[in-house]
Amino acid sequence: MGGGVSEFLVVGLGDSITAGNPGWDPDPARRPFEDPGDDETSQYLYWAAAANPGMRFSNHGVGGERTDEIRARLESAVSGADVIVVQGGINDVVQGRSIELAAHDLQAMVRRAKELAEVVLLPNVLPWNNGWPGAEPKIRALNDLIARLAEAEDVSLLPFHETLEDPERPGRMKAEWTPDGNHPSLEGHRRLGELAFRLPTGWAESRRR
Repeated sequence: MGGGVSEFLVVGLGDSITAGNPGWDPDPARRPFEDPGDDETSQYLYWAAAANPGMRFSNHGVGGERTDEIRARLESAVSGADVIVVQGGINDVVQGRSIELAAHDLQAMVRRAKELAEVVLLPNVLPWNNGWPGAEPKIRALNDLIARLAEAEDVSLLPFHETLEDPERPGRMKAEWTPDGNHPSLEGHRRLGELAFRLPTGWAESRRR
């Protein structure tokens, strides 16, 4: 028996934050989403894989989708996953959809993901600079619902919001962490992958060959 960590597949299901826009899109037909649009390091999953031995990833992020639209793709996206990341919610806020409905969709996805994978991870919603200050109360309220959902379903909450929030400008990302006020920059994705992405303690090691 070897002592290394065995390979495992993480599937990221979500919107443009998972996809990596504007620097990357997992679908070549949508690339470049914006200039430069061809930098694979503009994915938090890329940096998470670099920081977690044995991790492979499959990116199923689609820009602009609400949680109900992400939910509709779950079954086709997550085949073979050991870990599923259920990310979404900002487009519900952007498009004026109820945060309660967004939380309901996230709960349904988390419950189904728990049936399909060993580990489910649930990021909260990033600050939205271009929507500040009007959207901030809805984002914080949705994040409260997401935190309660993670606790109730016993899944790990990934602190995306806290990781990119500027402590000197609450409710907004630091300028160097967003290229456009909507999405993370390459440095923002690096922070999410290295600092916010967390597998359960000891889980990967428990899969030793």
